[in-house]
Amino acid sequence: MKYIDNNLVQKKMGSRLLRNKLAKLFFLLATLFGLFVLVILIYRVIRDGAAWIDFDFINNKLSTDPERAGIMGAILGTLWLMLVVAPVTMILGIGTAIYLEEYAKKGKLQALIQTNISNLAGVPSVVFGLLGLTVFVRGMDLGNIVLAGGLTMALLVLPVVVVAAQEAIRAVPGFLREASYGMGATKWQTIKNVVLPASLPGILTGTILALSRAIGETAPLVVIGIPALLIPLPDGVFDKFTILPVQIYYWTLDSALVAEYTNLAAATIVILLVVLFLMNSVAIFIRNKFQQRF
Repeated sequence: MKYIDNNLVQKKMGSRLLRNKLAKLFFLLATLFGLFVLVILIYRVIRDGAAWIDFDFINNKLSTDPERAGIMGAILGTLWLMLVVAPVTMILGIGTAIYLEEYAKKGKLQALIQTNISNLAGVPSVVFGLLGLTVFVRGMDLGNIVLAGGLTMALLVLPVVVVAAQEAIRAVPGFLREASYGMGATKWQTIKNVVLPASLPGILTGTILALSRAIGETAPLVVIGIPALLIPLPDGVFDKFTILPVQIYYWTLDSALVAEYTNLAAATIVILLVVLFLMNSVAIFIRNKFQQRF
């Protein structure tokens, strides 16, 4: 029988417990540091911009006079952009996920498509801006209108929606499909009546989070030439437009010349943060309310 040195065991246990405490402390400090920076950022933004937020600021058009400038044009532009991005992204993203998970044969082609989709999710957003500039703005001669911007942003978030929809569809238990087939349902009837309803909470959550990213992106729209000048309010998808992040970007640049633009940019950031908070809250509500229980 092998002799066990209790003192050696206790030393090893003590060393492991010490490393565990140090690792726990390190991760705690890293988390607190991130939260500290976030709190400072939010405090500075609210301090500089809260006093500028009123009905006139939200309702007025863009103006060269900081006292009269408003963000109604940027708000309408953001809404019109989402009216293009949301349906395009959902139709193409969910359709692609259904094909890859339910119809595509497992093999090299399916693996190649899956790998490329995963890689596209990590491509810098400015690359999608160059793609939109080449294909939609110049190739299709659309110009820097809502439709071109919406299609560009749809391409940006499409890989995220595809991956989220795939994970949601993959999480549907197999016995639900088998029960549907056992009752004589076809493959499409099973997908439509069983798979999609069961995976819808996960799909919607991923889609809303992807749309939140689209609202907060600036680089692709700057690349395709979205203006932040005194343009008319957009009335449709064929009008020129600007959105909240682009307006923040240009006001931040102009703050070097006019100090008040710093306050306007901060006030717009507060509005954008509220919009993103509401969208993320809806995603969390959908996930918790309709979470699958099988």
